[in-house]
Formats: sequence, C-alpha cells, structure tokens
Amino acid sequence: MRVSSVTVCADRVDVLVDVGDAEALRTMSDSTIAERALKLLPGLERHVCHNDDDRTFAEELADTEVPHLFEHVVMELMARAGSPRTLKGETSWDFKRDGHGIFRVAFEYDDDLVCLGAIKAASKVMAYLTDGGPAPDTALETARLLSLREVPVVA
Repeated sequence: MRVSSVTVCADRVDVLVDVGDAEALRTMSDSTIAERALKLLPGLERHVCHNDDDRTFAEELADTEVPHLFEHVVMELMARAGSPRTLKGETSWDFKRDGHGIFRVAFEYDDDLVCLGAIKAASKVMAYLTDGGPAPDTALETARLLSLREVPVVA
C-alpha cells in the first residue's frame, strides 16, 4: 500500500491510496493484521464505524479493506496527538473510474499539519502491519505529532 497523492482542502485532507496487489486489498489476506493493529494501537478498539452491519471497527478489522484500516490508523494517531475523536474519516473506491486497487480516503482535521503528519506516520504503521518488519514507535510518532500542533499565541 502506498499513498500516491495528498490534497489539503479547507475542511478535509484527501488521499489517494494505491494497494496494487489484488491479493492484499483486504485485511483477511494476513490473519495477524488485526491482532497486531490492536496491540500497537489499542485505541482502535473504541472506534465507531458506520457500516451496514452495525459492527464496531474492531469487529470489522478482521476483514476490511486495507485503506479502511489506514483511515482508522490515521484518525487514531491524530486523536493520540490531541485531535477530537469526533473527527471523521471516509474510505471510498470506484475501480472503474480510478483503476483497480485505488482508494480515496478523506480525513476531517482540526490541525492540517497534525493530519499530514499522521498520514506519514500511518504509512509506517501500515508497512509494519501489512509487510512485517519492526513495529514503529507509536509513542515517538505521537510526540512528533504533538510538536506539530499549532499553539495559540498569547499576546
């Protein structure tokens, strides 16, 4: 999975994600993805997900689109860095329009730099979850995101 473009809008950040490998479109392609994701970011357990089956995100995690997991990882990293948990993300796709394996992920934000930093950090998390290798230091990534947060200047 790779982020192929990022567009900052006034009310959201839009990201194009290219999964590429048709076998890796869903989290069920590796039975350990869900377990590793919840261990690395336990806050994912509390995420609300709007779906037709009224399943929680933790329930959906075993078999969902990889970019949908990316959406929730970004939102969790933003929340850990002080963004409201009420912010929303959305994952969509139209393979006929964009090509197979191309997803559109949108993120509401309270601080655009924190959102952009979370997208970059989430890419590291996703590489760990989908490709293996060492787990990223999410505490260090959270501290880095906190340092990006705009602090109001007091006159």
